[in-house]
Amino acid sequence: MNMTDPERIPVIIGVGQVNDRPEDPDAGLDSLGLMVAALKAAAQDAGVPLADIDSLAIVDQISFHHLGKLCEPLAAAIGAKPAINYQSDAPHGDTPVRLLNEAANRIGAGEIKLAAIVGGEALRTAAGRAAKAASGEDKSYNAVRQVATRREPNYAQKHGLSAPVDVYPLYENATRAAWGESLAKAQAESAEIWSRFSEVAAANDGAWIRKPASPADILAVNERNRPIAFPYSKLMVANSSVNQGAGFLLASLAEARRRGIAEDRLIHVGMGAAAKEPASILKRDRYDHSVSMETSITRTLELNGMTVEDFDCVELYSCFPCVPKMARRILGWPWDRPATVFGGLTFGGGPIANYMSHAIVSMVKKLRGEGRYGFLFANGGFATDNHCIVLGSEPIAAASFPQDFGYQAEAEAKRGPVPELVQDYAGPATIESYTVFYSRDGAPKAGVVVARTPDGARTLAHVDVSDAEMLAFLTDGKEEPVGSTGNVVALDEDRFGWRTG
Repeated sequence: MNMTDPERIPVIIGVGQVNDRPEDPDAGLDSLGLMVAALKAAAQDAGVPLADIDSLAIVDQISFHHLGKLCEPLAAAIGAKPAINYQSDAPHGDTPVRLLNEAANRIGAGEIKLAAIVGGEALRTAAGRAAKAASGEDKSYNAVRQVATRREPNYAQKHGLSAPVDVYPLYENATRAAWGESLAKAQAESAEIWSRFSEVAAANDGAWIRKPASPADILAVNERNRPIAFPYSKLMVANSSVNQGAGFLLASLAEARRRGIAEDRLIHVGMGAAAKEPASILKRDRYDHSVSMETSITRTLELNGMTVEDFDCVELYSCFPCVPKMARRILGWPWDRPATVFGGLTFGGGPIANYMSHAIVSMVKKLRGEGRYGFLFANGGFATDNHCIVLGSEPIAAASFPQDFGYQAEAEAKRGPVPELVQDYAGPATIESYTVFYSRDGAPKAGVVVARTPDGARTLAHVDVSDAEMLAFLTDGKEEPVGSTGNVVALDEDRFGWRTG
């Protein structure tokens, strides 16, 4: 494809986002209302009527899932009749970047000239209405469904590995050991990165929490920052109690010029790359590295002919510290530079799958004011989905659309052997990774060890949190539990537990 043809060059022309936080959460907008508000803000930013869009892509939402597909209601609400109108099949954190890449492909193929991408999550409103429904005050409201995730087999669920907050600590603890870091050093890195996130959020009028937090604040475990899943506390995890919407508009460069949009308002779209880990966390080769993350990041650099030195800013997805920590090492981004332009999922806000829409909005604004190029890394699921892309205030010479952004085969070629899963093992084993789960009052309630048998098979074992000596070994940082030996013992007919030493 000849990318000197301005009819085939994709550019972002307008961005918009909204925070909706009335004193009474029940009075807040629903997800559809947030999307409408975000797109109207993007249209105002671009100076383009929404009625003119050829394509509308929606990030799936969960807070008002009973509304069903929002394609037609949203199009009607903004007065548009796009020929292409679709909603993502599930809410995953990489979705906004994938939809951006798809829109750029359609512009590059000459199929469309003007596209809109949007998402919104009214989790704060939904929680308020669900509470009223439970109390009998609001009989009409259907309670919020659980976050849509790929469910693990019952074996993993029985050991507490059901939600992302249960699983990402396995990566945190495994990477710490692989990098040869002490618990204190690893936690200090997390705290420094998160503190810089809070500073970025404090200066961003689109962020949800605009109050800086020091590294000491992040590390202090107390009633305001209770432990969640070792080694993460509340200030280290995504904040989904938000009402946030964000969207952006793309056009061909020729269309943007026909509409009289100033050149310094246009942000060029570079090449992207995507790859996934296996859906089941127990069918992955390891927890101290992700070949799909590595492939998506390194391929994006190669496709755009760039190195880390070319980027003035980055957004490294930040649902839990292990993700930007792994990504920055692959990319080569210094730990002492902000790894976000929005503020991270704790402080900027964690609207389920739509966080990266806010990151795109913030990066566009930043690149309009300063810098040439920015790098976006999106992550979704249980460290499952990865999609990267580059944006620039200047043309990206290597960009050529449409492109095949899927690099799954390349990732699979790099993947190591996947251990056999054994569910009824008892005997000596080595800790591959682990975590401890906590109740709302901060007391440990359960734990799980991912163990490897002498012949390399993988198995799970419960942690007895009433065993003070074992709990201290796993959490006090005096010794590294990962790589230590112990025993898996039968507790009853189908339950097995971990014993140290």
